Amino acid sequence: MSDYHEPTAELSALHRDQVRVLHSLREEVEAVDWYNQRMAASSDPTVREILQHNRDEEMEHAAMTLEWLRRNMDGWDDALRTYLFTQGNLLEIEEEAEGGESGGSEDSDLGIGSLKSRGGE
Repeated sequence: MSDYHEPTAELSALHRDQVRVLHSLREEVEAVDWYNQRMAASSDPTVREILQHNRDEEMEHAAMTLEWLRRNMDGWDDALRTYLFTQGNLLEIEEEAEGGESGGSEDSDLGIGSLKSRGGE
């Protein structure tokens, strides 16, 4: 079974690495889920502690793969900068990022104010 939907000869080395990293990300997130479930189901505190450690290691691996994608695949940087470490409703953040904010609200400056008249005007 192939991991590719297109002939590999038509994909650059970068694109093949992107496929590898995307598959690895999926596997890391899946491992987080497995360890988390096992941790939650265990009645032994030592087992829970070990499984929590393993789960957290998988989170670290997932974060590393996301960072590689951010650096090496178009679109990830913008998406991560838009949604990560934000507060509020994610769908509203999406609407605002896509320019759908409701016409001219004073709150639409994201708290940074106008950049038009900086410098003593």
